[in-house]
Amino acid sequence: MNPAECSFFSGGLRGAEAVFGECAEKYNIKETTFSFEGHKLARDKNLTILGAEELAKGQVSMDIVSTKMGRRYAQAETLKKVFQVIFHMINSGFQVLAVGWIQDDNTVMGGTGWGIELAKFFNRPVSVFDQDKNEWFTWKGNAWVADLPVICHKTFCGTGTRNLTEEGKKAIEALFSRSF
Repeated sequence: MNPAECSFFSGGLRGAEAVFGECAEKYNIKETTFSFEGHKLARDKNLTILGAEELAKGQVSMDIVSTKMGRRYAQAETLKKVFQVIFHMINSGFQVLAVGWIQDDNTVMGGTGWGIELAKFFNRPVSVFDQDKNEWFTWKGNAWVADLPVICHKTFCGTGTRNLTEEGKKAIEALFSRSF
């Protein structure tokens, strides 16, 4: 695949999203960062600040998020906006790649998990590098299957934990290397 024909989407946060962005820039991939006013970012390349109307397109009941993820989230406005930004990231990039931790209930820890659940719901190809197992997994059918993904779609989203390990960073770098 020609990286010049690809577009990468993220939220620009420190950790996994920043490293995904650095790799996209290294390969000259068009990058778009979604955020909202006042949100602190580690990376703001081609920044798109989502206003109230745009954020509302990603509105979801926190009760639905809590039920789907099997855990309770605070009802803070900032967290709601983060989940709305995640919607825009997932909706923009067809293939979804993430770094985090796959839990026993097949969800992924933290806000990253909501992005993964949206990707599953939208029937998007989704892969997660699990930092405990130091291995990539792809969602196939209704299960996580060990896999070594490549970026194979012209639009993709990179997301994940802010607490990126050295192994997680290397996994992202290797993903770009084998893809391009």
